[in-house]
Amino acid sequence: AAAAGAASPADKDRFICIYPAYLNNKKTIAEGRRIPIDKAVENPTSAEIQDVCAAVGFNVLLEKNKMYPREWNRDVQYRGRVRIQLKQDDGNPCLPQFPTRKSVMLYAAETIPKLKTRTQKMGGSDQSLQQGEGGKKGKGKKKK
Repeated sequence: AAAAGAASPADKDRFICIYPAYLNNKKTIAEGRRIPIDKAVENPTSAEIQDVCAAVGFNVLLEKNKMYPREWNRDVQYRGRVRIQLKQDDGNPCLPQFPTRKSVMLYAAETIPKLKTRTQKMGGSDQSLQQGEGGKKGKGKKKK
């Protein structure tokens, strides 16, 4: 009867666990990545996952000292997991646009790169890269 935390087994079903490794494009499937590599993020942190999921309206719980079992690196940045309430008591999704854990993972991976903490680190180099796509690199301005 020694339950880990106050959650009953029924609550466990409604709360999913997301470890940063699930969304990490530096990992292989064998190392724990669960989404396609082209959708994954570079070294996401549990805090970032918490931020984007809380922002969209999920009931989120950050467990800072939990470790993904397959994570060999014990650094703080790799630590932590996020519990997200996926379903309500009646079994319906809390947010209809996220019916599955995969939908939540894909959303988080898509949104983390847009976080202010991420975009600021780039020093604005992100924008210049996007403008250059279109085969017009280095050709100068068009004359009218």
